Amino acid sequence: MSFTTEKVQAAVDSILETLQEGTSSLHSEALAAFKSGNHDRVKRLASTNLADSYCRSLGYLGSALKLTPNTDTILAEAARAAADFAKERELHRLSQAIHTALN
Repeated sequence: MSFTTEKVQAAVDSILETLQEGTSSLHSEALAAFKSGNHDRVKRLASTNLADSYCRSLGYLGSALKLTPNTDTILAEAARAAADFAKERELHRLSQAIHTALN
């Protein structure tokens, strides 16, 4: 199967839609670096914030557009990290809602 920049960009856009704007200044910095094409900075943020799924996802995405034989794997890992982040974000939101409702 061959990749095109357009197909991979569509997948990247879907993952970015899942990530949204993030929830911290770290996420803002990582997203700004990603959007400006500073993928080395994103990878550094991901490598120095190992537990952060948002940065991990963006770190993978920077390599996706290189269209290598590993593009499938890179997109899959970026998507898994984005899904992890979305789950964490929703658990936090629901925890806050329950806290507010019960207090």
